[in-house]
Amino acid sequence: MRKQQIDYILTSMLESYDNVSDLNMTVDKPFQVEASGQLMQVPLTPTVERITPFQSEIFALNLIDGDRRLTRTLLEEGSCDSSYQLAGKARFRVNIFSQKGCYSIVMRQLATRIPTVEELNLPGAFVKMAGERNGIILVTGATGSGKTTSLAAVLNEINEKSSVHVVTLEDPVEYVHSQKKATFNQRELGMDFDAFSSGLRAALRQAPKVILVGEMRDRETVEIGLSAAETGHLVLSTLHTVDAGQTINRIVGMFDQEEEKQIRIRLADTLRWIACQRLLPKEGGGRVAAFELMGSNLRVKDTILQGEREDSTFYEIIEGSQAFGMMTFDQCIADLFNQGLISEDTAMSYASRKAIVGRALDSVKAARGEKTTDIEELSMDEEYGKDENEGFM
Repeated sequence: MRKQQIDYILTSMLESYDNVSDLNMTVDKPFQVEASGQLMQVPLTPTVERITPFQSEIFALNLIDGDRRLTRTLLEEGSCDSSYQLAGKARFRVNIFSQKGCYSIVMRQLATRIPTVEELNLPGAFVKMAGERNGIILVTGATGSGKTTSLAAVLNEINEKSSVHVVTLEDPVEYVHSQKKATFNQRELGMDFDAFSSGLRAALRQAPKVILVGEMRDRETVEIGLSAAETGHLVLSTLHTVDAGQTINRIVGMFDQEEEKQIRIRLADTLRWIACQRLLPKEGGGRVAAFELMGSNLRVKDTILQGEREDSTFYEIIEGSQAFGMMTFDQCIADLFNQGLISEDTAMSYASRKAIVGRALDSVKAARGEKTTDIEELSMDEEYGKDENEGFM
């Protein structure tokens, strides 16, 4: 298979539907794209009803293009990450992985323009993040929830306003930042450094003020990231966790039990923000982001140090700190429902605490003059107790 054929198939897949985010090539399935969160079959000429193991392997090898490191990683670890440029049309983040003895490929389309905080309609806390001078900021969520896009918007805010040196360590480089007020050096895993930990250690000698680490994958990376934050750097990174509490527990859990107290002290001192995000189905099509935002205050620091207790959980602290720019997922979901961006069913299915969200939705519906219950035609039972009362007379 030649590059022209690869590019023809990729172009056809990209242009098959609106809002295409991912291209999916799996054995025994046709070529598929993910559009607005749904997998859709792509009509090609000539028609491909089912991708064969041979076709998927040839496609994968063409994307790897003879790279020895990627080939070795794929054979030894079962998957590899790379990037691919479709000339004049798009860039992709590529993941090739083995399953049941065959190769599958997922290609995420990368945006060619850096989004701004305003364009993404991100909460005001993201502007505050760009104004931080040191410490750690973590953006968390599942794969495909928009973590990299949110961080790109924060870096763009820094690029517009601050004359600082920014070093990014990415796998692969997704958003290419232009040289504006800040100076950007963007390094790619495998091409410019061999592991996040070694890349981060080297970054400390490159005189940056801001360091972006694509993912806190292991204990060594977290430890160096904490050291960088303690020495006056602003460190931004991602984790695959669902909320603020789980993020703290995940980091602490990377270390031995005898180190837990020291790690909690270092986290309490350096953590500035945790932003967790999920993508929810939007009314009328598409998706909308919901956030949980936790900043740093005395109660947050104390709970990081002591651990969550029955009378002091991260959820309750965040819930009571909206005035400081914090919010729980449930508060954000209720607000999205109030704006008419999501349905009631979506709000309830994504809620962390359904009872709390249910009451918030009832308040919104009551304010709109809508029904808050399906129970109708209730009335007083005026006959109740009459027979008993007559028996005493």
